[in-house]
Amino acid sequence: MPNNNAPQDHDGRAAGAPDREGPAASLRDGGAIRGFGARLAAAMLARGPLCVGIDPHPGLLAAWGLEDSVEGLRSFSLTVLEAVEPLAAAIKPQVALYERHGSAGMAVLEELLAAAAEAEVLSIADAKRGDIGSTMAGYADAWLRDGSALAADSVTLSPYLGFESLRPALDLAAANGRGVFVLALTSNPEGASVQHVGGNESVAKRIVEAAAQENRRYAEQALGSVGLVVGATVGSALSELGIDLAALHGPILAPGLGAQGATGADMALTFGAAYPAVLGTSSRGILAAGPDIAALRAATTQTLAGLK
Repeated sequence: MPNNNAPQDHDGRAAGAPDREGPAASLRDGGAIRGFGARLAAAMLARGPLCVGIDPHPGLLAAWGLEDSVEGLRSFSLTVLEAVEPLAAAIKPQVALYERHGSAGMAVLEELLAAAAEAEVLSIADAKRGDIGSTMAGYADAWLRDGSALAADSVTLSPYLGFESLRPALDLAAANGRGVFVLALTSNPEGASVQHVGGNESVAKRIVEAAAQENRRYAEQALGSVGLVVGATVGSALSELGIDLAALHGPILAPGLGAQGATGADMALTFGAAYPAVLGTSSRGILAAGPDIAALRAATTQTLAGLK
């Protein structure tokens, strides 16, 4: 792991940090770029279908005996990565909780992404970006461009300015072997006021269909690189809205595992035929076991066992 006093290169990365193109062994196969979906499918097969959310809430930092500061943020983030890297297919840092610490917090996020790439753990930047035109292109450039200090293996996106407004990110991700997860059907109560509108032709269903169409460019790969965010606790909403996730040919990021109440058995029932593509996500249910690394690994192992 990078140390606290690591000197910085001119672009803000710790000196000696790997180039932000991600782990070369994963991104390239004999010179050809491997899509994010294919890399994630391999990681899920090798380690299991678990993503650990890294959510440094002030209360959780305090529970770990850390200050709500940049130093506390860094210690928390790198400890979680060290604990889960042998077990998790991916990590998902919550970008807002780094942004709240300003530029120094974002530098910690850069360091975490670099450390995850070095450890060959896939990263999902939970930024939920969404805009139009050149602004969307700027977001894509920040999170998906090779060489960007913030480049992650994938990023979460909001499609509510229209799915096609995400085109800069969709195309840049495809070009660079990275991926996106598009908000589709979330479990927060407020989400239904937008996502469920239209009944059998709901907003959520149209987003799912648009993502499936986009994944046709990845037809020869194990999974497409356009994933969806679908809450693990959405229950019967999928069937009520007539949504067919099995046709997505892409990964499904399912937050809500553990502390929010969902179990692996619940998710298998909810997602049905699409369950093999589901990446279960747990944050508080695992992070509450910290700061002891052995305890974090035990909580991760227990969570993972419930998904298999």
